[in-house]
Amino acid sequence: MKYSTFEELPVWNKAIEFALTVFKFTAKADLRGLGDTKNQLERAALSVSNNIAEGFERGSTTELVHFLYIARGSAGESRSMLRMCEGLERFSDLRSEISNLTGMAVNISKQLHGWLESLKNSEIKGVKFLTVKEQVRYQKKKSEETEFEDFDQYMAEFKVRHEDWLRRRETDPKAVLEPGTFRPR
Repeated sequence: MKYSTFEELPVWNKAIEFALTVFKFTAKADLRGLGDTKNQLERAALSVSNNIAEGFERGSTTELVHFLYIARGSAGESRSMLRMCEGLERFSDLRSEISNLTGMAVNISKQLHGWLESLKNSEIKGVKFLTVKEQVRYQKKKSEETEFEDFDQYMAEFKVRHEDWLRRRETDPKAVLEPGTFRPR
């Protein structure tokens, strides 16, 4: 699926949900005496969605990959701080919430990982490099791939018809091979 804005991205929406949930958590959790943990956790959580957005808006696959790795790192940083909170006795009544937040961060990291892997294997450099000439070349390549898929489908159907014809010829030497039609898309 193509997305025209970062707000349409499922992973960005999950990252926003994560940040909002972190802010609710830090509003009620007693993080005093833990240095700047509250501020750092909030900034790391917000950094996930911000880096997804910035990378998406940059218009190049290289920059998108760069910012997605930063977003993934921020998700990991958030998880690390949440794990630290999880281990402190003062948060024992919040372990369920911490576990939920940790799970959200893991899920976001997995989504980012999957997206990164697909981007690393992509030939498209990004929308800012997608000139009319490049779009035509890309569409032509896709069209050729589709044509081969159509031909492969036709050959598979032909094989079935041919095998059927050979079986029928065993009992009826005058059996005729049924014609097929090659219909490219």
